[in-house]
Amino acid sequence: MMNVLQIPMIAIFALGSLVHAAGEKKFDWDPLDIKISIFSQDLVMLNTERDEYATNLAAYAANQILANKATLPSISRARRIIALALHLSPRNRQAVVTQFQLGKGILPAKTDADYSPQVLARLLLTRGQLLLQQTENENTILARYLISLSAEIDPHNEDAVYASELIRIDHGTPDWKILTDQKKADNIADPAPAQQQ
Repeated sequence: MMNVLQIPMIAIFALGSLVHAAGEKKFDWDPLDIKISIFSQDLVMLNTERDEYATNLAAYAANQILANKATLPSISRARRIIALALHLSPRNRQAVVTQFQLGKGILPAKTDADYSPQVLARLLLTRGQLLLQQTENENTILARYLISLSAEIDPHNEDAVYASELIRIDHGTPDWKILTDQKKADNIADPAPAQQQ
């Protein structure tokens, strides 16, 4: 037989479990399936540089998910950024671990990034502008992603916003699905859709 005190204790325990379960924030993460990078070894970036950018992009993505409490827009944005990181360096530790954790519904721990978001945005802008000077298609494709992302990370950086807007006006908004959807990556030609009217 149950003691009179046991019934309220069981009820409190059950209620506490329900409250705890309700307090856990679940989010949907559509895992990225990147088997082959869309960027070849002809990209005008050394492997160490690609890996460093991938690390910092993945750290930024993880931190912005935490800062925004895993909202749908932050998850969507992080998915694009981690896809870019994995295309730059498919075996990058930070990108692979973050992708795995998010795939399991685990929020990654706050990551110490090498750069603040504003400094990262300036680096992305500068690197993107250097890549735009190259004639090879994949360099200009990456340049458009980096410049667009720099304006998104720091919308107060007028140089980044201006460069991003010129790309949008001249070439359309970069198509991030090329990075996030591997099937489209096989048919890469230009990440910009037809010019918007």
